[in-house]
Amino acid sequence: MVEELKIVTLGHPALRERATPVEEINGELQSLIRNMAELMYRVKGLGLAANQVGIPKRFFLMDIGQKEGSPLLEVYINPEILAKEGVTEYEEGCLSIPGYYAKVERFAKLYVRAVDLNGKPFERELEGLSAIAFQHEFDHLEGILFVDRLSPLKRELFNRWWKKHSKR
Repeated sequence: MVEELKIVTLGHPALRERATPVEEINGELQSLIRNMAELMYRVKGLGLAANQVGIPKRFFLMDIGQKEGSPLLEVYINPEILAKEGVTEYEEGCLSIPGYYAKVERFAKLYVRAVDLNGKPFERELEGLSAIAFQHEFDHLEGILFVDRLSPLKRELFNRWWKKHSKR
């Protein structure tokens, strides 16, 4: 029986761990990614990193198209950011910090490299919401949460909010 995946929340050690590279793409990993995709769609997330289900491995998935009603699942295994430019700001939320949203500054455009679900390397240029979501999920692999990117004052306000809301 496959253990049901659950999204871990702030305070879980996997969220602060730097993920290790995926060594082998096999049926077990592909099955895990399918289960993660089902979970992501069920909770209506735009992305989900392995750390967020307690697995500190370097991969994540995202689907920006579902927001516009045309879903297209993207899988990034051992992703790298090769180039970045421009600056944009977007109000982000995180499945691991439910109910909290804040504006975060990100790069507007990225050029990235990763490996797909079949083990095939690819490179892609991302901009707009795709670039923002990629950076958000990539941060998870580094043990960074979007609230870490807030100003000291906003981070203090978040900490107060979290203390109040995480006890529920």
